[in-house]
Amino acid sequence: MKLGDVLILSLSLALIIIGIHQTMTVGIGFSYAIFMFAVALLFWFQYRRTKREEAEKNNSKPVKKRKR
Repeated sequence: MKLGDVLILSLSLALIIIGIHQTMTVGIGFSYAIFMFAVALLFWFQYRRTKREEAEKNNSKPVKKRKR
């Protein structure tokens, strides 16, 4: 996992914790935006991880040489 992925995942977790705290203190209406931002970060993390795995998979395929 790269540094960017760790930062995105950590920020998402922090926002979920903040959202839970805000939900308990002032209600779900005020913390909705925080939860949506956390979910967006989770989707971004998943997108980055999937793209990296695809790139590694494409680079590791053996190249076949054609006979002439």
